[in-house]
Amino acid sequence: MKPIASGCERTLEGLQNEDARRLQTQGSRQVAYELINAYAFQPPVAPHIAADRAGVKIELEVITTAAERLASESDFLVVEGIGGWRVPLGSTLAVSDLPPALGFPVVLVSGIRLGCINHSLLTVESIRMSGARLAGWVANQLDPDMPARDENLATLTDLIDAPCLGLIPWMVSADPRQVARDLDLAPLLRDK
Repeated sequence: MKPIASGCERTLEGLQNEDARRLQTQGSRQVAYELINAYAFQPPVAPHIAADRAGVKIELEVITTAAERLASESDFLVVEGIGGWRVPLGSTLAVSDLPPALGFPVVLVSGIRLGCINHSLLTVESIRMSGARLAGWVANQLDPDMPARDENLATLTDLIDAPCLGLIPWMVSADPRQVARDLDLAPLLRDK
């Protein structure tokens, strides 16, 4: 599920997001696009700005209702965020409000490039301070030639008090099968 997406394109079925369509096709069963992506906005801008421009208020209840329906029909439900942990969704709502409202733990995806240590540790700190549970983290290599990549990964592994679920190497185009091979989700399954 990707409940909120900006940068959507117009289709015959309405606004749709490439990530949300990918989630729809990779799922173990077909579900309606609107359940996967309740809020779709065309401009590729922050979600609260896109919603404001569209005259829409992003409501937590719409997201939780769709998530509950999807969860009731599935063994597992993954909810993808938008933009980052503290991205606003409106004047009183942020991405960080979603996991507690859904009752889900957080898996942090850390973009491995220059600055990733600071960004990741600040995000972990914010997750912890919010009361949400950090179930694990994934290293996603964004810079194919990152200097000291292994040392950065070692630092993050030492300083993040949650299991590293895998390293997604830099890819010219994403391959879901390769990504699946690069992840170890066993720590998440033990928590289920």
